[in-house]
Amino acid sequence: MTDKPIPAYRRVLLKLSGEALMGRGEYGISADVVERLAGEIRELVEARVQVALVVGGGNIFRGIGLAGRGMDRVTGDQMGMLATVINALALQDAVEHAGLNARVMSAVRINQVCEDYIRRRAIRHLEKGRVVIFAAGTGNPFFTTDSAASLRAIEINADLMLKATKVDGIYSADPFTDTSATRYTHLTYDEVIDQRLGVMDTTAIVLCRDNGMPLRVFDINKPGDLMDIAMGGDVGTLVDNNQTRANR
Repeated sequence: MTDKPIPAYRRVLLKLSGEALMGRGEYGISADVVERLAGEIRELVEARVQVALVVGGGNIFRGIGLAGRGMDRVTGDQMGMLATVINALALQDAVEHAGLNARVMSAVRINQVCEDYIRRRAIRHLEKGRVVIFAAGTGNPFFTTDSAASLRAIEINADLMLKATKVDGIYSADPFTDTSATRYTHLTYDEVIDQRLGVMDTTAIVLCRDNGMPLRVFDINKPGDLMDIAMGGDVGTLVDNNQTRANR
């Protein structure tokens, strides 16, 4: 009997956009997608990786869009926070059906639906092998769920933050519209900001930079990449403060 391989990371935070949960649909939540994600998360937990998630709400509601058409921005952002809670509950259900224990922790108090976010309690859940799903962003308007993900990753002392996208890393331009776009394997935070690569908002990148939180951007639609990363694979694009690596 061979020993299981030792993961490269003890604790990771995975940032999922709401759009990632839609699958091929134009709205809502795809049962097939959340089931597949739950299966990959189960593999991580079985490999002794502690897993936290932050999920967006763009598949249900985008407050900034309506704010541009006259809705009060604070109201729109609060509605968006509630949309992330819906997505978090869907992920919790899928993770539990996969045989794991999961907890949704909201930055906005909804005690009859999920737990309040308390840092020490979140860390304790992770230490007990539970999947923790952070909802409602930071609980404040004007902050994206990317910023919430950076903040939570730092607060729980994650070893790595994972940004799930529709492409296999960070490109010099949009690869869907520019065939000459090239993919980077490594960047510094300052390069991401200076080149305006747009993988996350500037607040999120600065939080990671100033607190030394490494970020890896990868394609969530490629089965197996999540486990490969956890085992130390060079998947997607790594962003950190290391100036000595050759950017390519």
